[in-house]
Amino acid sequence: MKHKLLLLALYFISMGIHATFAQGILVQGLVLDEKQLPLPGANLLIKGTSAGTISDIDGKFSINVTSPSAILIVSYLGYYSQEIALNNRNEIIISMVPNLDELGEVIVVGYGTQRKIETTGAISSVKSTEIMQTPVANVAQGLQGRVAGLQVVQNSAAPGGNVSVRVRGTNSIRGSSEPLFIVDGVQFNNGGGVNDLSPLSTINPNDIASVEVLKDASSTAIYGARGANGVVIITTKRGSAGRTVFSLDSYYGIQQPTKQIDVLNGTQFAELENEVFRRDVFPNPSSEGVGTNWQDYIFRDAPIQSHQLSLLGGNEKTQFAISSNFFDQKGILINSDFLRYSLRINLDHKINDRIKIGTSILGSQNINNTIPTGSTSLDGGAITTSIVGAALGAPPTLKPYDSNGNVWPFGDQVSGGYREVTNPLGLAKILNKTNIQQVLSNLYMEAKLAEGLTYTASFNAVLRNDLNDFYSPISIIALGDRNATSGSGRKFNRDQSTLLHESIFSYNKKLGDNHSLRVTGVFSTQSDQVRTNQASGNGFPNDATTNEALQVAANFTSSSFRAKERLDSYMARVNYGFKDKLFFDLIARTDGSSKFGKNYKYGFFPAASAAWRISEESFLKSNSIISDFKLRISYGITGNSGAISPYQSLATVGPGSSYNMGNAFVTGLAPNGIANPDLRWEKSYQSNIGIDISFLDDRFSIVADYYNRTTKDLLYLKNLPISSGYGTIIGNFAELENKGFELAVSAVLLEKDFRWDIAGNISFNRNKVVSLDGDVDEQFVTPYSVVSVGFPLGVFKTFVFDGIYQTGEQILPGSGGRIGGHRVKDVNNDGVISNLDQVITGDPNPDFIFGFTSNFAYKGFDLNVFISGSVGNDLYNISRYTFENPLGQRNVLKQLENRWSPTNPSEEYVSGFQGGRLPISDRFLEDGSFVRLKNITLGYSLLNFKGIQKVRFYLSGNNLLTVSNYSGFDPEVNTFGGSNVAIGVDNLVYPIAKSFIGGIQITF
Repeated sequence: MKHKLLLLALYFISMGIHATFAQGILVQGLVLDEKQLPLPGANLLIKGTSAGTISDIDGKFSINVTSPSAILIVSYLGYYSQEIALNNRNEIIISMVPNLDELGEVIVVGYGTQRKIETTGAISSVKSTEIMQTPVANVAQGLQGRVAGLQVVQNSAAPGGNVSVRVRGTNSIRGSSEPLFIVDGVQFNNGGGVNDLSPLSTINPNDIASVEVLKDASSTAIYGARGANGVVIITTKRGSAGRTVFSLDSYYGIQQPTKQIDVLNGTQFAELENEVFRRDVFPNPSSEGVGTNWQDYIFRDAPIQSHQLSLLGGNEKTQFAISSNFFDQKGILINSDFLRYSLRINLDHKINDRIKIGTSILGSQNINNTIPTGSTSLDGGAITTSIVGAALGAPPTLKPYDSNGNVWPFGDQVSGGYREVTNPLGLAKILNKTNIQQVLSNLYMEAKLAEGLTYTASFNAVLRNDLNDFYSPISIIALGDRNATSGSGRKFNRDQSTLLHESIFSYNKKLGDNHSLRVTGVFSTQSDQVRTNQASGNGFPNDATTNEALQVAANFTSSSFRAKERLDSYMARVNYGFKDKLFFDLIARTDGSSKFGKNYKYGFFPAASAAWRISEESFLKSNSIISDFKLRISYGITGNSGAISPYQSLATVGPGSSYNMGNAFVTGLAPNGIANPDLRWEKSYQSNIGIDISFLDDRFSIVADYYNRTTKDLLYLKNLPISSGYGTIIGNFAELENKGFELAVSAVLLEKDFRWDIAGNISFNRNKVVSLDGDVDEQFVTPYSVVSVGFPLGVFKTFVFDGIYQTGEQILPGSGGRIGGHRVKDVNNDGVISNLDQVITGDPNPDFIFGFTSNFAYKGFDLNVFISGSVGNDLYNISRYTFENPLGQRNVLKQLENRWSPTNPSEEYVSGFQGGRLPISDRFLEDGSFVRLKNITLGYSLLNFKGIQKVRFYLSGNNLLTVSNYSGFDPEVNTFGGSNVAIGVDNLVYPIAKSFIGGIQITF
């Protein structure tokens, strides 16, 4: 009996011990950095399991282990990982050791990576935390103001709207000046018109880990014919061995218009109409009251939201990163929005010690609803093709809806007397929806062929399909204006594919203790193909089928197009280093393109650069103030193949006139292009000298660069004699120069419990046209913009405003003036106003651009402030040209209350005059300088909160304040989209919004 009792007691004791260990032994501790300060966010993992935790804001942690002899794996970015055996300890203090190589920072360069200390070129790196500080639709918006030498202009603030990106200025006249974008090795381009969706908006910025901007020739020459405009390398997040991390990132906010433009109210408009038409159009103007504020009808408060789920992890053999995102941005203008669904999968698998394979796939479905904004027309066209212009010009005496609640065409109101302006709500009824499906994929295989020798093969594809639906309904046309062509519809389909194969050989060798050598060789072949099909019709019987039954239209047309091009490339690069003190890089690349003439199919693009880390010399090495001091110098040649489309070096034919053959009309073919076998690359010759300095253990740093870039053989249209049978020929005629200075500074002002760091950059660029086609020195590209030798691109050339013609004053011949109208200066004093009196009056290129960031952190709180701006650029405000002209039947700016009259001899605003036009003068030229509070974000983080690794709540305000003297909606604008020569023009594009956002980020 006693024996049984003893066994029973031993059983319960063992069960108790088992239960104790099953529940776990609580281990508590503290993680410290090399200065013995708390290190928050360190990862702790129980070896052999997936259980783990992270240190809190005070560096403390607690974790349950199942064995007193368990081993903790402790890791943190910038420090060596450690394995800590508990050895029956319940409390432990862990001191982390800095990994100097990792702290030296590894950045992505073309076809590889380098330690930052090894770089000899001008490269700027931006981390994902900076990009995502401001909720953005595309990565370029997140880069704005954060990189010296990088100018990002939001041409249109529509959801997913067009942006222009320039690295060190505009580099072409006729071709693209957009940099080459590379996402996980997949190359693609940005561009498009002001109402187009930005291609960058199809990529989810939440997926990005880092962005490197390659600016000088030594860093971009490795991309040869595509590197002249700079290169932006985007790296997305990848998995790593260890603990699997699941995260949620979600925000929701409201966007609001930043301002309205003041126009005349109902009474004031009625008084103006009586004055213009010199009769009582409105017998009792005061009875019209305030009237309709059309801007209240087109603007709205609009929601914006984003929700993302991510899963990252893996083991020693396989790592993965999977994410999905839903982004929905409604526009502040009615019936405009952008919707994106995206999925990203990154996989890396180690087959054995020699072979590794992987893939990156980014897929997105994008739906963009646009409304007509922006106009390249002067005067009347601006208020019939832009909903913003229509709202400003719509008479406040008219009504938006009829008694049935339908949009009321102005031609059906007040006996059809107002057809000058379109009802803006009717423009919002126009269907213009584009559905974009895009896949960016990269499949790679990496093999170690021998000690230090690696071969990588990659196969990349960009597959994109656009389907545009357009329909302008009959219902928005006045009854009296409808005819056999009323109502128009279109379906437009575009298929685009880019296939790229790259074979990369890389050899790394340490030569003794002091020398290092890296040799890289690349062969690549790329094929681009685009196909379009369009069907359109007009004259619909009604709006019932919109554009889904184009065959019912009275008039039906169709067209198609196809183009293909190929680029083959060979590249070699040699990197040599001596004692981490001296570095030399040599790059050479040859590209062959199908687009160029038979005499110049291939182009050669070499570059050389060097860097000297002076801080490694004996006279500075023991210095306690200077942490690092590097001098860089480079020179190289890069090319631009994006300046022309395929086949322009060939003699081409296209649809010509129609002929009656056999009692049937037949469309003939006619020559439309003259061959040019000498058509070749645009080439940029760029030199760069820079310094990188850091002080006091890298708490303060300065990066400065001066560059000079001359682009020759620019493609330009040259006029031909009429006897040739052709109007123009495209050839390599022009030359352009960019030179500038960049400065970036950063500092950690406070550490420990309260941390405060700042960063700022400023960029100066001077642009000049050196030559055009040899025969002409100047060419107008708009009625107010010119390309002129000796001046920057896109300068404004206009008459000089000289006030208002007063009663009894002599009106100069040729001015088209009148008493109460604009007077312009007779610059050459010949007594006649002619084009000889037009002079350069403004420059749309800024004197400098800048950005400033300030980050504060205390305990779990963080506060981020970001300011950006542009100084010295002029804007030509075409909307003022339109709405300072009281010619009747449309509204004007409120300032015209002070218009000229015999009793009010104003020197600013003209009198009412039916059908009158204003001269193109500097009257409408304004200072476009601005300083913008781009973002302010306040967040609070909890670590190890109820089983959650980290949870952060934040509130963010965007575009809250803009300091500018500009009178339009916003100074950051360009009606002509990504044009190189028609820049700094505001003609009623989509206005910018301010937003207030709340979000949550959770990591499990």
